[in-house]
Amino acid sequence: MALLEFTDRGIYCARADVYIDPWKPVDRALITHGHADHSRWGMKAYLSTHSAGPVIKYRLGDIRLQTVGYGEVTTINGVKFSFHPAGHIIGSAQIRVEYKGEIWVASGDYKLEDDGLSEAYEPVKCQHFITESTFGLPVYRWTPQEEVFADINDWWRANAAEGKVSVLTGYALGKAQRLLHGLDSSIGRIYTHGAIENTNEVIRAQGIKLPDTIRVSKEINKKDYPGQLVLSTPGAVGQPWIKKFGQISLGAASGWMTLRGARRRRGADRGFVLSDHCDWPQLLEAIDLTGAENIYVTHGYTAIFSRHLRTLGLNAVELETEYEGELAEMETKQETMKG
Repeated sequence: MALLEFTDRGIYCARADVYIDPWKPVDRALITHGHADHSRWGMKAYLSTHSAGPVIKYRLGDIRLQTVGYGEVTTINGVKFSFHPAGHIIGSAQIRVEYKGEIWVASGDYKLEDDGLSEAYEPVKCQHFITESTFGLPVYRWTPQEEVFADINDWWRANAAEGKVSVLTGYALGKAQRLLHGLDSSIGRIYTHGAIENTNEVIRAQGIKLPDTIRVSKEINKKDYPGQLVLSTPGAVGQPWIKKFGQISLGAASGWMTLRGARRRRGADRGFVLSDHCDWPQLLEAIDLTGAENIYVTHGYTAIFSRHLRTLGLNAVELETEYEGELAEMETKQETMKG
């Protein structure tokens, strides 16, 4: 029997009787990070990293959660588990599983580019590697984030000069904080949707520094918004909430902005290609760094990516899971209402 197996509840280690990022209720769950497709309500007990814990509790409520540090080993029935930085968002981890020399790594979601805010990705050697392929097509090749932020800040300056409000969309957990980290606050004030500001408060309470922001509220005079930037969740754009800002320029930050038509479908004036997942070259580099010969592709362009890996001589298979990659990072209806 393999050390890890893929079941209808999630990735399962039978010897330790624990699941990794299960999508159905189980007794014990190891959680890679706080996004909704990897961290779900209903488990009897959860284990995550210290820095992922607060936002997981904020999102899931009253749960039984234990946290560990990166690299700290937890042994269950002889199986060694440890969490290693995935670089995806603050607190995200790859989970290393070892028993009698057999080593597996479940990547969760990850990226190789160091964003300066999340804990930087750490390659982990293994024989078996479970990878996402959210952007597993050759068309996806990211520009360095410094260049993307330069474009975003230039767009904001140009809008400010015209008296427009710059509305920039990003997911409440992960993307929003990364955008804040790269925005030039000398241009003007940064206002935030309530769902984003709620998450910011959780992260600030951990001692993680973010730029100053102002929660959008009814008390703010509409005349205060022109020239400033509003950081919004994607789901709020089509709501009456957006009308309070008057004349806006709408920008969307996402890996999907690579594709022609994606910006138009989101109604954006500008699309900025910025993702918290690997692009095509980074996925291949990450797999090479693990040294693994057995690759399990869980979500994204699974068929195309696993087929390419087989041409490289790797034992690659595609798996059906309920992970959704960047699609799942959109806020829930409940979070949108908090705005």
